[in-house]
Formats: sequence, structure tokens, C-alpha cells
Amino acid sequence: MFFQFEADFVDSLRCIPMVVRYKLDTCGVKLKLSHWHQLSLEQRQYLTEASCETPTEVSQYGEKLQNWITQLTGKPASTLSVPDLPDWLNANQIPAQILTELNNKLPSLESSGITLTQWQSLTPLQRFALIKLSRAGHENRNFLLAIKEFDLMPS
Repeated sequence: MFFQFEADFVDSLRCIPMVVRYKLDTCGVKLKLSHWHQLSLEQRQYLTEASCETPTEVSQYGEKLQNWITQLTGKPASTLSVPDLPDWLNANQIPAQILTELNNKLPSLESSGITLTQWQSLTPLQRFALIKLSRAGHENRNFLLAIKEFDLMPS
């Protein structure tokens, strides 16, 4: 459920793990880290473990989370628009930002980085993690760790 590159914080759930970030983007809730810290450990654990795949589960997940945030802060969390086909569910196209980040981190690569076959072999959660870790303005310190963990390092 958790990635190895998250090992330094998942035991305490002090940061929002990728699996929860994936579910947040799936249900369209923008959860701030300050909101996350206000949730109980049991609530964080629920958000980590609860299924958020079917339309009903996605709706229930978002509603439950918004109820909790409203109870804690007096107002719901911001919402995100959810595209019909998010990049992490599109196995037929590697987002350019991932290839750019790979070239930035490993400029000596003579290949084009990740192949489409490699991209297609990843789970949606793995693709989501690479997208999030390659965002402009993001610290990106775990990007190469994820590339290695997902066996995408060029030989």
C-alpha cells in the first residue's frame, strides 16, 4: 500500500501518503497538510485503507472526508476538478513532465527515458506517484527513488 520511498514517514502517517493523495485526486478533494494533521490517527488510517475505486466508493470517500474537515475547521476542504481520463489512467501516453524530470535528474541518459511499454506496465498508483513527484515547483527528491523502486532505471 505504501511505497519504499515513503518509508521515513508512513509509520506515523505524519505526511499524506501517495495512496491517499491518489484517492484525493480521484474524488476531487484538495486536502491541506494542516487538515491532515487535525485528523485522528484512526481517520488517517481509514483514508489510507478505504477503497475509492467505484463511483459509489469515490463519492462516499469524498463525502466522509469533507464531513470530517467541516467538523474540524467549520468549512469543507477545497475541491479539485477531476478529468474524465486523468494522466495516471492513460497508459497510452507518458506525460512530458515525467520525461523532462528524468532528463533533469539524469542528463547523461542517452535513451529517451521511460518507454511506453514501461509506462504501461505500471499500476495507476505508480503512474500517479511519478506524475506528482515530477510536478514543476515540487521538491522532487523522491522522484529518482520512485524510478528505481519501479524498476525504470535505464541500463
